[in-house]
Amino acid sequence: MTSTPRRARSTPAGWHLRNDTVRAYLTRVGGQLGPVFFRLGRREVQPFSIAPWQGEKLPGIPAMLRILRGDFFCAPFGGNDTPFRGERHPPHGETANRAWTLAGRSRAGGASGLHAVMKTRIRKGVVDKRITLRDGHAAVYCEHVLSGFEGPMCLGTHPMLRFPDIEGSGIVSVSGFTRGWVVPDPWETPEKRGYHALRLGAGFTSLRRVPARDGGTADLSRFPARRGFEDLVLLKGDPSQPFAWSAVSFPAEGHVFFSLKNPRVLRHTVLWISNGGRHYPPWNGRHVNVLGLEEVTSFFHLGLAESAGRNLLNRAGIPTAENLDPLHPTRVAHILAMAATPRGFGEVVRIVPSPGGVTLVSREGKRVFAPLDLEFVSR
Repeated sequence: MTSTPRRARSTPAGWHLRNDTVRAYLTRVGGQLGPVFFRLGRREVQPFSIAPWQGEKLPGIPAMLRILRGDFFCAPFGGNDTPFRGERHPPHGETANRAWTLAGRSRAGGASGLHAVMKTRIRKGVVDKRITLRDGHAAVYCEHVLSGFEGPMCLGTHPMLRFPDIEGSGIVSVSGFTRGWVVPDPWETPEKRGYHALRLGAGFTSLRRVPARDGGTADLSRFPARRGFEDLVLLKGDPSQPFAWSAVSFPAEGHVFFSLKNPRVLRHTVLWISNGGRHYPPWNGRHVNVLGLEEVTSFFHLGLAESAGRNLLNRAGIPTAENLDPLHPTRVAHILAMAATPRGFGEVVRIVPSPGGVTLVSREGKRVFAPLDLEFVSR
């Protein structure tokens, strides 16, 4: 569990963490988690996307985007183009762009941990980041605690999966989803060399039938799809669930990726569907087959001003920001995990607690057990 002393130009400085089932890398700048190798039986799987422009000179591009990989914590979540009460945050906040300080490592009780800390400047406070690996668990336990902050804040995680270059190779499902919306304007436009396939602002109740720009519908439960387009949707969560999950099954690959969260802290899921629809730097049409499974309390990806102000969702009583209290730290926890799947295991329809972990149930009725500490997300 030591930093690599020498790296290729394309690999940012950071820290390694490993145990018997996971090898993970965390960048110092932006605290971005990736690559991460999960051991599934005799093989290792690295599910996360790493942007193809690593190591290129990209003047004027935010650090978050230069490093773009894996998963990172966003506070405030979103583009943040509009200042909020005099605060001008970078895209996805200081937590995704500034350098973290290593505060310590730990090894006890079958768990390996890394603790990093950041004192923010734009809105003063402290964020503690803890990444933990548990022996025998093909999972990464991610915890962020915000202390000393006051006022509204949109929050989110940012896991990005890279899919095989085969149409529909992954099957996407999300728990507790009853209603969703396509991102409203502003979004990608041909005038700015960006292209989208979905009808902006449209509502929907099924991932399989989402209104498309051409008047038809699109199936968002299968990916890769719609090469040449960039789209984003928000799925309203169900806060009554004891825990919430998102999952992508890869039947031909024989594995499933899933994430777990507390739906009363991270209330919604944003699907960022990136398949070559951006033709401006640094994207240049080459960011393909990537799906962001982003767990948020936010108004889409737009930022703090849009999430804290009046918007389509909070006017209907759907929270899009958390009100942070300097006297009571806010804990945001999520688990990123994988499991091997048997032949014929397709879409995940349920994830249920089991002794020592969870059981994933497919639409075909097949079941897979994954060792996990499920209480981590709700402590």
